[in-house]
Amino acid sequence: MPLGRRNLYIGGAGARPGGYFNLDLFAVPGVDVCADVECLPFAAKTFQVVECDAVLEHVRNPEAAMREIERVTAAGGFIHIVTPFCHPFHEYPRDYRRFTIDGLKALAPGLEVVAEGWRTGPTATLLVFTLEWLKLWVDSRLWRVFAHGVFGWLLWPLRYLDLWLLRSSYAGRIGNHCYVWFKKPAHFAGAVSPYQSPSTSSGAS
Repeated sequence: MPLGRRNLYIGGAGARPGGYFNLDLFAVPGVDVCADVECLPFAAKTFQVVECDAVLEHVRNPEAAMREIERVTAAGGFIHIVTPFCHPFHEYPRDYRRFTIDGLKALAPGLEVVAEGWRTGPTATLLVFTLEWLKLWVDSRLWRVFAHGVFGWLLWPLRYLDLWLLRSSYAGRIGNHCYVWFKKPAHFAGAVSPYQSPSTSSGAS
């Protein structure tokens, strides 16, 4: 999806996503503003594209988060939601739930669905759980780091099997991460916010 004049990346952590204003819960390098997705510090209809990548599983109230994402998205703008389905427990700082594609669409009944599918498939699911199983062999943080690095590197090429497996209509039964692209209709009624738009000097492209 082409980027707009203003674009928001939610949950970018230490990454520097090009063309996006990067928001995260924690102040780490690469983050432009620290805030909770359930209360975004931006005016309504600010962004043409909003990317929310593997965030909603960490949010206490995903419905409230979606209302905020809808509010700050401009009419005609796009929202990309990615969440895990079959994936190990991972805290940032908490891990509350998993989602299906239908579950994501149920969070945003007023938006138009542009595209939906699986970003990572059954092989990715098998590999991440295998890695977690291998990490249990030794109760040591050093071993976990070692196992993740070494076995992760050895197993990584197998992920290309998903290029074939995702052609199956049953791949979603054990898919790893699913996504939905939404479009905000022109008639969508957004919430009113006292916040101002982010300054162009924030460092976002």
